[in-house]
Amino acid sequence: MSIESLKEKLPAFAKDIRLNLSTLSTDDSLSPQQKYGLFVACGLATRNKTVAQALEAEAKTHLSPQALDAARAAASIMAMNNVYYRFVHLASNKEYGTMPARLRMNVIGNPGVDKTDFELWSLAVSAINGCGLCIDSHEKILRDAGVSAAEIHTAVRFAAVIQSTAVALEAANQLPLVAAE
Repeated sequence: MSIESLKEKLPAFAKDIRLNLSTLSTDDSLSPQQKYGLFVACGLATRNKTVAQALEAEAKTHLSPQALDAARAAASIMAMNNVYYRFVHLASNKEYGTMPARLRMNVIGNPGVDKTDFELWSLAVSAINGCGLCIDSHEKILRDAGVSAAEIHTAVRFAAVIQSTAVALEAANQLPLVAAE
């Protein structure tokens, strides 16, 4: 499956999503590794098998095995961190913020790819998962590394379009069948 076949699966009500997917597939404002890593990490973050498989299939020919694993790792580690740090941030009892996380996160320090690319993927996944604390942390690291606001904005646009693709497919699968007249 590819982005084209994914677009074909989108229902008529998701025309804007289809157009946005086309825009992402032709976007060249990020490096190929950044772009296709976003496809993989964000596809996994949607937790939609169809989206994840289509985007990974699209990305496989553009990513090294190490980059593919790193994008998968970004989605996985952020699934854990976004739950934990969203709780720490939202809990009224601020004592939790003073406690050590005691969660292994070694991949963040040594992702096997350019750290900036991994941070970009982690930021996009954190946007999908809605963790403000993680968004702020990754955005600061990226800005300190010289990544422009435009590049960060693009990564979050990728996350938004990929998440909306999953929602549109799920909505289409939940629609009642209409009898032919």
